[in-house]
Amino acid sequence: MTAGIPASENPVTHVARMPARAAGFAPWPEWSAPEVVAACTAAGVGNPWRHQVEAACLAHAGRHVVISTGTASGKSLAYQLPVLSGLARDAKTTALYLAPTKALGADQLRSVSTLDIPGVRAAAFDGDTPVTERDWVRAHANWVFSNPDMLHRGILSAHSRWAQFFRGLRYVVVDECHSYRGVFGSHVALLLRRLRRVAQYYGASPVFVLASATTAAPAEFASRLTGLPCSAVTEDASPRGARTIALWEPPLIEALSGENGAPVRRPAGAEAARILTELVVEGARSLAFVRSRRSAELTALGARRLLSEVDPSLTETVAAYRSGFLPEERRELEQALLSGRLLGVATTNALELGVDIAGLDAVVLAGYPGTLASFWQQSGRAGRSGDEALVVFVARDDPLDTYLVHHPQALLERPVETAVLDPANPYVLGPQLACAVAELPLTEPELAAFGGPAARAVLAELAEQKLLRRRTSGWYWTSRDRPHAEVGIRGSGGDQIAVVEADSGRMLGTVDPGSACFAVHPGAVYLHQGSSYVVDELDLETELALVHAEDPDWNTSPREIVDITVLSTERQCHHNGVTVSLGEVAVTSQVVGYLRRRPSGEVLDHTALDLPEQRLQTRAVWYTVSAELLESPTGSGHSVGTGARVAGAEGPGATAQAGEPAGAAAHPVRAGNSRPAADEAAGEPTGTEARRAGTEMHPVGTEAHPAGNEARPAEAEAHPVKTETHPSEIETHPAGTEARPAETETHPAGTEAHRVKTEMHSGGAEVLPAEAEAHRAETRMRPVGTEAGIPVGTGIAGRAPGGAGLIPARVPGALHAAEHAAIGLLPLFATCDRWDIGGVSTAWHEDTGEATVFVHDGHPGGAGFADRGYAAIVPWLAATREAIVSCECPAGCPSCVQSPKCGNGNDPLDKAGAVAVLGTVLGALRQHGEKCGHGGT
Repeated sequence: MTAGIPASENPVTHVARMPARAAGFAPWPEWSAPEVVAACTAAGVGNPWRHQVEAACLAHAGRHVVISTGTASGKSLAYQLPVLSGLARDAKTTALYLAPTKALGADQLRSVSTLDIPGVRAAAFDGDTPVTERDWVRAHANWVFSNPDMLHRGILSAHSRWAQFFRGLRYVVVDECHSYRGVFGSHVALLLRRLRRVAQYYGASPVFVLASATTAAPAEFASRLTGLPCSAVTEDASPRGARTIALWEPPLIEALSGENGAPVRRPAGAEAARILTELVVEGARSLAFVRSRRSAELTALGARRLLSEVDPSLTETVAAYRSGFLPEERRELEQALLSGRLLGVATTNALELGVDIAGLDAVVLAGYPGTLASFWQQSGRAGRSGDEALVVFVARDDPLDTYLVHHPQALLERPVETAVLDPANPYVLGPQLACAVAELPLTEPELAAFGGPAARAVLAELAEQKLLRRRTSGWYWTSRDRPHAEVGIRGSGGDQIAVVEADSGRMLGTVDPGSACFAVHPGAVYLHQGSSYVVDELDLETELALVHAEDPDWNTSPREIVDITVLSTERQCHHNGVTVSLGEVAVTSQVVGYLRRRPSGEVLDHTALDLPEQRLQTRAVWYTVSAELLESPTGSGHSVGTGARVAGAEGPGATAQAGEPAGAAAHPVRAGNSRPAADEAAGEPTGTEARRAGTEMHPVGTEAHPAGNEARPAEAEAHPVKTETHPSEIETHPAGTEARPAETETHPAGTEAHRVKTEMHSGGAEVLPAEAEAHRAETRMRPVGTEAGIPVGTGIAGRAPGGAGLIPARVPGALHAAEHAAIGLLPLFATCDRWDIGGVSTAWHEDTGEATVFVHDGHPGGAGFADRGYAAIVPWLAATREAIVSCECPAGCPSCVQSPKCGNGNDPLDKAGAVAVLGTVLGALRQHGEKCGHGGT
């Protein structure tokens, strides 16, 4: 794949080889039904592996169990053996299987049906099940394959029609349980509690068997999810073929520049399409995982286009697979993939779970999937038959991806994180309790399972709203209508938006209402099965988006403005000028327009939109920095004129009034978005990763020089290094001139970019003091606004120890850049995706009275991500600063401080200022934060 690429431009930053592993077998348990053992043996399972038998025996003995082993480790047999044996021996026994995706459920149903065990009547009950078949499933099936959505809407809401099934319910299988995190996981946790109380009402007490990818603390997580004590089986005895993992950073496109003149890299989706093409040409069966529906379509189209130039007969062997397809389209693609008619598939995480596709040779990941569990799950799709496999991780233009390709140990050696969920979230607990009361009256002893005091408070509020009635015996539902249809358990907050072709009336697909303003706003490009459409109209009230067929040579990316208000502060620590807080906030946001871009990244224009404003009450972590720490204490003659442009101000030429802090007249600066992942074009510059072009890769602690120069040992940098300054390299500006990153001057060729030794500790970077970090950044960038050769805002000169030394005009851009990068790095410490969180920064916030950076959860009531950020504030911000400094761009790019969804057009951004601010914050936290746990590395 790298043939013909010059060594100095090699995109591969790291290669790791994972050795093969031999299998560990165990005999079939004595309690196994003979017909089940015979069927498994005939299917090719001679002897089970040890972890399969251990988990199966625990379930058979009536103990709740979670099996947490690697991909392709045969977790299915661990629950199939006790369930099938129970069904074969007792005609009244029933079992329920729950999968997070329809594809996984369909695959597991095929697997069980193929065994053809006498007396086992397995059937699907999901959204694709025809209405005519549902009555048969309720009356006759003894193993029902479903998903949480259908359990919520179709089974528990009508449990009296399932009375016979519930009376015999012995096993509940929760497959791929690690995917139940965040708001969705919180809903599922309460849904399982509702399932348990309905089963108990009919006299059943089922055993829960959970299957999970390798994850931290699986027993603890399974217990939180089910509300029951669970045993964990974690020793993986399955065989594994050798696996080669390559970290790949796309190259810069020298002829192009992106937003505000930032460097543009080859998009991760386009790079994945090229790699997928080469794999298909070699006959390798491959999957390319991308981050959005649109990227899946564009990556498949790009691969087909390249194949048409090499071997047109191969173009039909590549396709896209994503959610939003109609059921018949999904089934057709799955069959083509299983049969081998398709060699290459570009897919979203819809194929991450389950579907057992034997014989895959390679997997390409276009961007970090959000969690280590998902990374290893997607990587494990290759080599599922025990053969050798190739995994290529292609980095996007994203701070986290930048960090990972330059710190491979954080990706390949770090323990898998624990999934985060919060069943006590009142925005989740309220709707779930309403459903529970509507199913069966809720009694006082049952409150403990739903959170005790939290549940009592929510019930009191529901009673005040006249939705239920409190009596001495419990709480009763008062309405004739069931609430289930109004409760979306995936955090979507309503029914799907239908995407319909206006001319023909044909329904093309659906879009989550939470992302509709981003994905199908008027003017947006919508892709379906390789065909392009442009949105004419979005009607949120009728839940309809009308489109027409068009094949433009551009794509679209929405822009959003935001405001934030602090509602309450739960935790707060003061650290000598830096305050870190955790609490509830109200976020008001509105999509106000979109950019049209060519696939190269060139911006064509901006179109304004008039879409409704949306309000989100959620949780946030934020830090404030005092003016004394931010600004130059000596004054140095730098001042901000009254006409200085402030960050995020609405309208052209918005200014701060005399006497106000810089940014006081501004709306806060917005980064990311608080919606589920909006479709991102594979051809856009967003999503690719920054790489040190033309340099050799050196170990951490050495200085990076241009290719051909020698790497100096880390010891040479143990002391601050003075960079020689020549008069010709200094540009002097009058006092009060605003320093903007877009106007930076880079050092001439030959100037050394001094690097600082870093050490990794528990997934975070221990970085040297702010002075050294800022110096390292300033050797690559010199913002306009320097005097006498001293870079303003770096803290190198003219500032108090620990201060950032920024003139007021640079504060908004520095905070904005620090916020963007922090949003990108939080998924390293919390099991979230960048699109699960949002952020706001401002040089002065009315609720805090100081410069403030907010990072908030993107779901009502929060999902636990901000809480994780508060707990890991030091390693999180240390990794953020390291990611910024590791990027070789002079003034900021998507790989470090630019955000693909920034409502302010990524302006202003001050990369060097962000390094100084983060250094100042970390210095204060490390010096004064021990008393509240914020002083660690």
